[in-house]
Amino acid sequence: MALREMGDEQQLDFPGEFVLPTEDVPASQDGAIESEVPAALARPVTPVLSIIVPTKNEAANIPVLLDRLASVWGLPSYEIIFADDSDDETPETVRAYAGTSDTSISVIHREPGDRATGLGGAVLEGMRAARGDWLCVMDGDLQHPPELVVEMFYEAAHSEADIVVASRYRETRTVFALNAVRRAASNASSLLARGLFRSRLTNVSDPMSGFFLVRASALDLDRLHPRGFKILLEILAKHPELNVTEVGFEFGKRHAGESKATFAEGTTYLSQLGRLRMGEDGLRFLRFLLVGASGFLVNALLILTITSQLGLHYLISAIFASWGSTTCNFLLVERWVFTDRSASNHRMTRFLLFFALSNVALAVREPIIYVLTAYLSVYYVISNFVTLVALTVIRYGFSDAIIWKRSAHKRLRGEPFSYDIHGIVSVNSEVWLPELERFLTHKHIETPTINVRINKSWFDAQRDSGSNDGSQFIYDEGFGPLGFGIDVSMSESIDIAATPLLRRSPHVLYTNVVEPILRWTFTRKGYALVHGACIAFGSSAYLVTARTDTGKTTTILRILDRQRRRSDRGSFISDDLTLLAADGRVLTYPKPLTISRHTVAAVRTPLLSRSERVALFIQSRLHSREGRQFAFRLASTGLPVATINGVVQWIVPPPKYHIQRLVPHSRVTTEASLAGVFVIERGEDGEEVLSDTDAIEILMRNSDDAYGFPPYTVIKKRLTQFYGSGLETTERSIVTAALTGMDANLVRSSTMNWSQRIPELAGIVSEDRTPYERPEAAQLAPA
Repeated sequence: MALREMGDEQQLDFPGEFVLPTEDVPASQDGAIESEVPAALARPVTPVLSIIVPTKNEAANIPVLLDRLASVWGLPSYEIIFADDSDDETPETVRAYAGTSDTSISVIHREPGDRATGLGGAVLEGMRAARGDWLCVMDGDLQHPPELVVEMFYEAAHSEADIVVASRYRETRTVFALNAVRRAASNASSLLARGLFRSRLTNVSDPMSGFFLVRASALDLDRLHPRGFKILLEILAKHPELNVTEVGFEFGKRHAGESKATFAEGTTYLSQLGRLRMGEDGLRFLRFLLVGASGFLVNALLILTITSQLGLHYLISAIFASWGSTTCNFLLVERWVFTDRSASNHRMTRFLLFFALSNVALAVREPIIYVLTAYLSVYYVISNFVTLVALTVIRYGFSDAIIWKRSAHKRLRGEPFSYDIHGIVSVNSEVWLPELERFLTHKHIETPTINVRINKSWFDAQRDSGSNDGSQFIYDEGFGPLGFGIDVSMSESIDIAATPLLRRSPHVLYTNVVEPILRWTFTRKGYALVHGACIAFGSSAYLVTARTDTGKTTTILRILDRQRRRSDRGSFISDDLTLLAADGRVLTYPKPLTISRHTVAAVRTPLLSRSERVALFIQSRLHSREGRQFAFRLASTGLPVATINGVVQWIVPPPKYHIQRLVPHSRVTTEASLAGVFVIERGEDGEEVLSDTDAIEILMRNSDDAYGFPPYTVIKKRLTQFYGSGLETTERSIVTAALTGMDANLVRSSTMNWSQRIPELAGIVSEDRTPYERPEAAQLAPA
C-alpha cells in the first residue's frame, strides 16, 4: 500500500474504491471547523470495509473495542456489524454506543431458536448484511487487536490477495494468552485441519483463526453452511480458488467475559471437519449408517428375546423387532442425521412415512429371511442382519429425498415469498420462484405488482372464459388440479391463481406464466426485458443477443472464466434476459443459468458435485435444444403440452445454477451503461457492422423468440388488450431509444469462438495485455 499526496494531506491507497473528500471544509471566523459538513462527506453511504464482530455475552467488551477501533488511524470508510447470539445486554450496549457515534454501527441479534449454526452462522448473517467491498471478521473480546486491520489492508494491497488471515503461528508470533491445555488443543486442531486439507491449506498456518479480511466479491455465501465458530476453515475449504496470504499477530488476553471454547464446540468442530472432507451428504450417510447399526442392535435384541423367550416364530418376531427398532431409529435420525434441515413435512408425517417405509422394507425382507434361514441354513439373526444392510442405501435415499425433504426456503407460515426487482416491479408468491431468487426480500410487500397464489380447489366445472370487461382470463388444459391452469385478474396489479401442479413445478410456473407477464409489466413501467446476455467492463456494458440455444450462455461463461485473474476483468450482468432502459442503462436480471454438459466443459472450475454432474446426463438431453424443439412440435398438435411440460419438469427439474457456481470468481454488476451490441450467429466466420434499424429489428425478433410456448400467445393477447395495444409499440420505442447510435456488430462463427472475438471487438485488452486494434467500419464489410 502506498502513500500519495493530496494537497497538504496524505491519503492511503487501499484495495477497493476509496477516496477521501477533496473539497475544502468551511471554517468559522475563529478558525474552527464548521459543523455543517455535508452528510455524504462526513459519513459515506457505501463503506469500503465492513467489520463483522460475532458476539455472545460480550457487553463488557463492547465499549473498549469500539473505542479502540475509533482510534485506529488509516482505516478507510467502514461500518461495524455485530452478529450477536447474546443473552446479556450486548445488543443494548451496541445500540447505546451507536447513538453517539458517527460510524455506522448495527447489531443483528438472533433469538435462541435461530442459533443452531453457532457464531459461524451469525458471521454469515453479518456478511449477508454487509455493504463493504472488504469484510473483516474479528472477535469482540479484544484478543484480536483492532490496530492490525490496517496492516491486513497493507498486505491485501501489496499481494493482491483475496483473503488475508491473521495468524497466531506465523513467524515468531505466539499464543501465550492461551493456557497449556488450550494451546495444545489449538495446535492439534490446526494440524488436523491441515492434514485433511493439505492442498487447500498449503499457505495457511492458522486455519482456525477467527481474524481475517476477505474480498466480498470473492465469496459465494450460498456455498457456506457453517456450524460452530470456525467459519474461516469453511471459507477456505469451499473456495479453493482464493488467493490467500497471512500476517502474524500476537494473540491477546481476553478483556472481560468467558471463553466460548467448550467441549461441545470441540465436537462440533470435528463434525465440521468430517462434513467438509466427506461432503455434507457423505457425513450424513455415515451418521445414517451409525443409526442403522444401533438399530440393528435393538432389532437383534428384540428378535432374539421374542423368539427365545416368548416362543414366537422368527418371522413374527422380525415384525415386532422391526417396529421397535424403527421407532428408535426415527428418533435418532430426527435428532442427529437431519437435524439441520427445515423439512417440508410435519414431524408426524415424517414418522408415518418412516414407519411405512420400514414396513415396505419388511415385506421385502421377510421372504429373503425365510429363504436364507429355511433353505440355506443361515442363523435367523444373521439373515435379519443381511437384509437390513442390503436395504440401507434405498432407505437412506428415500429418507433424504422424500421424508426429510429440504424445505426450499424458510418463511413464516402463511407469508408469501416477496421479490423486489430493482424497485420497479414487486412479486409476492406462495411458491418459491428460483429464477427470482436474487431479488428475494425479507420486507413485507403490502401491494405487490404481481401476486402469485395456488388455487387448491380448481375444477373444470367452475371455470369459464373470464370476465366480460376483459380484466380476467383463464387458460385451462382440462385436467383440474392435476393439470396446467391459470386464472389471471388484471387491474393496477395482476393476480395469478395457478393449479396445484404448478406448485410442484415452479420453473414452469415462472417461465411459462410469470416471466411473460413480467415482460409486459416492465414495459408499462418504462423498461424492456430483452432477450440477451450482458457483460460489463468497468461501467460499459455489452449486450450479446442470439436466437435461443445459439451459445450465449457458453460465450458469457468463457469470457468471465478467461479473465478471472485480471483486475479489470468483466462483470456479469445477465445471461438470458436483460432489463434495458430508454436512456441506455442496463440492469442485472441474474436468473440461474440453464446449462448442459457442454457448458460445464467450457469453464475451468465449476463447483458442481459428482451427483449434479451425473444428473446432467439426463437433464441435458431432456432440456436441450432438441428437447425444446420437440416440445414446440407437440404444441402444434393440440396436445396439453403445458401440462406435459409441468409434469416432466416436476420429475426432472432443469439444470439451473447461479453464475458463482460455474465461474467461482465472477463478479456481478447491478447496473451499467450500454456501449455496444453483439449479435452472434453460427455460420462461416465473419463480422458485419449493423445499422441501427437492423440491430433493433434483430433484438426485437430474438426477444419474441424467447417466448412462444403455451400459454404465451394467450397471455400477450389478453394483457395488450386490457392495458392497451400500445404496449408493443412502447417496448419497441424503448429499445429504439437505447440502441440508436450504438455500435452493433453481427459476429458469425463456425467454431463458437465468440468469447475470444467479442472482447477484442469491444476494444478490451486481451490476456497477454495487448490491446486489440478495432477495424474501421469500412473494413467490416457485410458478408
